[in-house]
Order: sequence, then structure tokens, then C-alpha cells
Amino acid sequence: MFSRDTWREIFDTLNKNKLRTFLSGFTVALGILIFVGLVGMTNGLQNTFEYYFSQDATNILYLFPGRTTKPYKGYKSQRRIEFENDDLKDIRENFAMFIDYVSPMIQRGALVKYREESNNYTTIGVDWGQQFAEKTIMMKGRYINQEDVKNKTRYAVIGRLVEQDLFGTKNAMGKYIDVGNSVFKVIGVFQDEGGDREERQIFIPYTTRQLIEKNTDKVDRIVVGFKPELGYVGAMALQRNLNKFLKDKKFISPEDQNGIFIRNIADQLKQNQDFARVLMIIAALVAFGTIIAGIIGISNIMVYVVKERTKEIGIRKAIGATPRTVIGNILLESIFITTLSGFSGMIAGIALLSSLGDKLMDDYFILNPGINTGLAISATIVLIFFGSLAGYLPAKKAAQIKPIEALND
Repeated sequence: MFSRDTWREIFDTLNKNKLRTFLSGFTVALGILIFVGLVGMTNGLQNTFEYYFSQDATNILYLFPGRTTKPYKGYKSQRRIEFENDDLKDIRENFAMFIDYVSPMIQRGALVKYREESNNYTTIGVDWGQQFAEKTIMMKGRYINQEDVKNKTRYAVIGRLVEQDLFGTKNAMGKYIDVGNSVFKVIGVFQDEGGDREERQIFIPYTTRQLIEKNTDKVDRIVVGFKPELGYVGAMALQRNLNKFLKDKKFISPEDQNGIFIRNIADQLKQNQDFARVLMIIAALVAFGTIIAGIIGISNIMVYVVKERTKEIGIRKAIGATPRTVIGNILLESIFITTLSGFSGMIAGIALLSSLGDKLMDDYFILNPGINTGLAISATIVLIFFGSLAGYLPAKKAAQIKPIEALND
């Protein structure tokens, strides 16, 4: 069955039937190529979700003040809600078992100068916990600490690109910069995986920002970092309890959805993961359908091939070929075509995905699409198996025909 003559005969048959061979191989290769492409693109979309959520911590609640839409307990609607320093204290005290840190954020734009260099940057008044919320990586020096907040120090932690813009190749550590007509000492330089926008920010103690703004106690928003072991269910419960606590404190109607807004990163992450999971299921079904279509295609072609060679099979049997030999030759031809085409389609698909990288990120939000090599090989083997089976069944049927009937067909 595996003799040189057998292989010569197979290649002669394929060479004489180029179009049929091409169509058979193309069906298999296209099926695998589509399968690899669909699964790879879905993985790329999931990579995008993971990329965006990996830039900041996921055990985070962002609290935003809003404007009431309903009157409540003597207070009119359209009342503007404000967060204050005592809100930070109350959250820390009442939810101490569930949270790791609470950090306010007071964001302002400012013209920042160092000698002859100047530029506009975003300055953010924060507490020490903001470093963990933003996953800030310190390149030099340190971040804002509790003593800085307590003593209202004029210290600044600048982004990598701020140092590059204002100081060039010089070291910014220990230098003094003018931030909106207030002098700050640079105590740290950070980098952030979020990109250029984050690395053009400046962090200062929030109490210092409040001091500059006429010693106010107002904060723009609050960041709550809860304990990771709470998980998704615990995060949702904490969100509900925080929402109720602040609404009671600020005299906001429980039915008013606009008085306070809470952005739950854990909830957003789960929603995106569920969305990606549904997409993967859909893609898997479509990919499975593509494999089935490829199997049907190769089956139809092999039925036609065996039907076309019925007379040839009759002659072979008339001169002494056994049914096993007849089946073996056709089966070997089927395996050869499906194996060569299947792995060609698989390699082409993997190569195509590898070449894309982040090229689809801007327009289609697909980052580094790819497929597990084991999955691609498994799918190819499945198609090869069924392609071989598609050749075996009609060949077995044809091999059972009597030579005289085959010759008269």
C-alpha cells in the first residue's frame, strides 16, 4: 500500500485531474483558514479587553457626585452634590473591613514651568492609594505618602514625559517647578502603561491642592480600592452599600439615579468578559460550521471521484486487485490531499494572524489576534480524519461492486 508504485500512481492521478485536486485541497484549506481566522480574531478582541483593564487596578470603585432630579426630605431637586473630606473619613471608618484605601481626586489643568521650558499639564491632587489604583510604576524617587498629605507639602510626582519635556536629558529629581504659579519640588518620576496621556500628568497631595484653592475641603471624586478577595459578588454588594450610605448622608432619594454615580471596574470587567465569552461561543459555532462545510465539501468531491473511477476499480478487480487494495489506494489519496491542504491552510492562517499584530487596534479594537497552536492542529486533524472517512465510505461501497457490473457502469 505504501510502495513507490502506489505513490507514483497517486501523483499521476492527481496530475491528470488538476482541477479536481485543486478544488478538493482548496475546500479543506479554506475551511481551516476560516476556522483559524475566526478563533484568532475573537482572541484578539479578548486581548483588547485585557489590555485596557490591565492598565489600572480592577478592584476599584469610582464615586462621582451628580445633581439630584427629585426633591427629598425638604431638599429641592436639581441640587448639586459635592464630596468633602469628611466623606473620605466616613467611608474609611464605616467600610474598613472591605477596603484597602480611599483616595480623593482633584483634577486641574496648569501651566508648568522649569526655567525657559513650559507646557500645559494635568495636575491631580491625590492620596497615597492612588498609586495602586493607577498601577503607577516609579522610575525615580517615591510617590505621595501619608505624611505629605498630613503636612500639605508642596511635593510633586511627575510623569516620564513631563520630565522629558521640561528637563530634557537632565534628572528632574530634587528640582523645583512652577505649577500654576505655585512652586513644587519634584520627589518622583513615574511611568504608566496607559500611554502618553497618563505620563503627562503630575500628582500632588490633595490637601495641598485644597490649600492652594483657599483651604477648601471639596474633592472632585473618590476612588475606593476594595479588598480583592471580595470578588465580583462582594464588589457589587459594596457598591450597593456605598451608594445607600452616601445617599442617606447627602439626603438623596433612594430612587434618584443621578445624585451619585458609581463606576465599578469589577462589574465592567465582568460584563466585558461575558461579552467576549459570548463572542467566543458564536465564533466557535461558526468555526465548527466551517469545519462541517469543509467535511461536506470534501465528501461530495470524494463521492464524485469514486464514481468517476468506478470503471477503473472494475478493471483493477478484474486483474486481481483485492477490495482492501482498492480502498487503500483511494484512502491514501484522500489522506494525502486533506493533510497537505489542511496544514497549508492552518499555517497560512497562523502566519496571517501573526502579521497583523496591533494593526487592527485603532479601527476594529483587535489586538494581537492569535490561536493556540494545539487547537489549530486539533481542528486540522479532525478535518483530515473526516476527509479520509469521506474517501473511505464511497471507496468501500465501490470496492464491493462486482467487476462485470463496474465495467458495464
